[in-house]
Amino acid sequence: MPKSSTKYVCQNCGYSSLKWMGKCPECESWNSFIEEIIHVDKRKPSSKSHANIDLKITGLSKVSDIDVKEDRRTIVGINELDRVLGGGIVAGSVILVGGDPGIGKSTLMVQLADKIRNKIIIYVSGEESQKQIKLRCERLGFENDDFYILTETNLEIIAAVIDRIEPDIVIIDSIQTIYRNELESSPGVFRNYGSVLQQLYK
Repeated sequence: MPKSSTKYVCQNCGYSSLKWMGKCPECESWNSFIEEIIHVDKRKPSSKSHANIDLKITGLSKVSDIDVKEDRRTIVGINELDRVLGGGIVAGSVILVGGDPGIGKSTLMVQLADKIRNKIIIYVSGEESQKQIKLRCERLGFENDDFYILTETNLEIIAAVIDRIEPDIVIIDSIQTIYRNELESSPGVFRNYGSVLQQLYK
């Protein structure tokens, strides 16, 4: 049976320790450690486990079989953005847009959604209401009908909506507002991002 143990993780920088500390030695934040439960499987692996691995499902490939053709991209239609993205959005990719508050990230994402046609887009907002987003769309002359707005911060609900709608593109504004019930850390902690993206990207 797997055994449980605990560790303490700084909610500011992600530094982990086996014991609680008042001050983080990495970022020097005070009282930022939260206890987390980790599960350790003490069972010894079977000596025959290697024989049961199906090579067809591993990452083993002959170099001659590897496809190096250009990835399929969706051209946004905003020249500078397409240039930064290397020619457009690669299907299946995750893009993190960062910047200071009020710099125009949300406006840029709405403009992006308006430019891309014949794609179903879900705009997940954890910071603004649907009316606020609708007013921004009207101000920008938004005309894309395949555009859905979801105001939610619970990851499980967001994932369920994505499974139901099956969109081509998902915009999350912003990723730091999204939380997952299984994690004790607060929304906005960077260690949450991997968990959020993993569930949305599966």
